[in-house]
Amino acid sequence: MTAPDPDGLLAEQLLRLTRRVHRIQKRHLEHRDLGITPAQSRLLRTLAHWGSPPRMADLAERLEVVPRAVTTLVDGLEAAGKVRRVPDPANRRVIRIELTDDGRAALRELRGARRSAAEEILAPLTDEQRAVLGGLLDTLIDGPDTGEGHRTA
Repeated sequence: MTAPDPDGLLAEQLLRLTRRVHRIQKRHLEHRDLGITPAQSRLLRTLAHWGSPPRMADLAERLEVVPRAVTTLVDGLEAAGKVRRVPDPANRRVIRIELTDDGRAALRELRGARRSAAEEILAPLTDEQRAVLGGLLDTLIDGPDTGEGHRTA
């Protein structure tokens, strides 16, 4: 008989939690009736973190998808009035993507939906358990602290 694989069990638990998080977030998004897919939501959040409108290639790189996927997402968001294509002032052949006022309003709604989903998922945990979980997640996301003032990837 083989011994249980604790790392395999943890990996399965993480995958199940990830799927649950996605399902709950999707339900909260649908409840708010924004007409935005999870992938479009991710693109809007990514756009919001840029100081100036990025190029499509920049978005594809940041989202770790092929440029064609970004084109499809931008097409849908542009049709919904959430983003617009604007020419680059320094190179007219380059197109940049910027949020519209409707896009910024949608982002506020999206943040509310994500917050509601997180509250639902974390509801069974005490404040102390949430603090511990937050520390553990930071370690998993950032990697171990090397003691040299930075973390490894």
